[in-house]
Amino acid sequence: MSEPGARQWSFYLDDMIRFANKVQAYTDGLDFASFVANELVYDATLRNLELIGEAATHIPEQVRSSSPKIPWRMIIATRNRLIHGYLGIDQETVWSIVREEIPELLRELEALREQCRTL
Repeated sequence: MSEPGARQWSFYLDDMIRFANKVQAYTDGLDFASFVANELVYDATLRNLELIGEAATHIPEQVRSSSPKIPWRMIIATRNRLIHGYLGIDQETVWSIVREEIPELLRELEALREQCRTL
C-alpha cells in the first residue's frame, strides 16, 4: 500500500520519457560545438538529465531488476554527478549521453511502459 499523496511509480516512468524527449528536442540538429555554445540549451539539457535520474530513484527495485537493459544505476549516478557538480561536468561526456544513450534509453523506457500497460 502506498503512502497518502504518493505518486504511482508509473508516473515517474512517464516523467523519464518526457524528460528524455525534451533532451532530444533541445539538441536536435545541433553538433557538439553548437550544443556547448548555447548555454540555454546546455543548461536545459543538464536539468532534464538530472530529472531523468531523480525520477529513476522512484522506480521500485523490483521493476528496475526486471528491466536490466535500462542502466538504472548509471542513470542515478549521472544525476548525482550533475546535481553535485563537484566531480566536474565533462561536456563531451554529456554530449555522448545525449547522442548515444538517450535514444536507446527512450526506446527501453517506452517498451517498459508498454509492458506495464499490458499487465
